[in-house]
Amino acid sequence: MPDRARPHEYLAACGAHFAVWLFRRLTLERASALGGWLARRLGPLFSVHRLAARNLARAMPELDAPTRARILDGMWDNLGRVLAEYPHLGHMQQGPADAPGRIEVVGIEHLAGIHENGRPAIFFSAHYGNWELPGLAASWHGLALVQVYRAANNPLTENLLQRLREPVGGRHFPKGAEAARELIRALKRNESLGLMVDQKLNNGVAVPFFGRDAMTAPAIAEFALRFGCPVFPARAERLGGTRFRVTVEPPLTFTSTGDREADVYAALLQINRKLEDWIRDRPDHWFWVHRRWPKD
Repeated sequence: MPDRARPHEYLAACGAHFAVWLFRRLTLERASALGGWLARRLGPLFSVHRLAARNLARAMPELDAPTRARILDGMWDNLGRVLAEYPHLGHMQQGPADAPGRIEVVGIEHLAGIHENGRPAIFFSAHYGNWELPGLAASWHGLALVQVYRAANNPLTENLLQRLREPVGGRHFPKGAEAARELIRALKRNESLGLMVDQKLNNGVAVPFFGRDAMTAPAIAEFALRFGCPVFPARAERLGGTRFRVTVEPPLTFTSTGDREADVYAALLQINRKLEDWIRDRPDHWFWVHRRWPKD
């Protein structure tokens, strides 16, 4: 028994293992639909639903109450589907050839260009749609990304999640100082990175996000400016049920003026604006339950 595991963590882990057992025995379509159905009914019962409602109202005040309610319902549906789809990531490994029309990949030419240049690149995404699919799509095209993730509070469920993520490929490191050093070593070896950039970093840089300052991790901008590597936005949209579109967009252009602090801020502002564009396009896709902004 791990020293840091408590009884409630064992109960949570048992529940997670049972859910994985159940979803794995269903087809992908049925598992996804069941996960969405459960989350739509259970999600609003938790306190984070109020946080999500508050975040959405403050970020997009132009929306009326019925529209926001539909968005939150769609958010829970998507989150439930993502969780239920984890046991089936391996079945998606062959991509469209395995399930014609399930996952469309747009912007493949950018991946080919990286192979040809022999230089590293940085891809960024967000907890949006099924956020595991950009990394999965990259692996289909021979690009194993080095990624950083936030470890789960429960070490027992963390181990389960990492096993489920194995089909994504690449190398994964829990967030922290050692992960930052691993990313630098990876770039020096011309390996490409995959970073999630939509979560709060308490000691980050205050950068506007939907009109309010949000503490934003500066690493992606610092790496791009230091190594001169291109930065590609990549998102996975849910087109309906278990049909998806992964889009790799053209690289953002960062300017190096010699004022590193100002250059990092300008780059992060570009990235946050790109995230805003995605979220305004499909607001039900984003993880509104995260405490992205400081308390007012």
